[in-house]
Amino acid sequence: MAEDDLLSQMLHAWREDIESVPFPQFNELLIPRQQVRPRCTPSASAVRVTNATRKTDA
Repeated sequence: MAEDDLLSQMLHAWREDIESVPFPQFNELLIPRQQVRPRCTPSASAVRVTNATRKTDA
């Protein structure tokens, strides 16, 4: 029973501590614009990727 009392006291103290801090309030939520990545176009120096699992006659 004494443990229940101690736990209740600890819970009440924790709640008082949490409730003593004001919750932040925002007038306006600003979300930055998403940045667009430049498109990559294949060039003559680009490496060609092939299917490496295909069997070849060597």
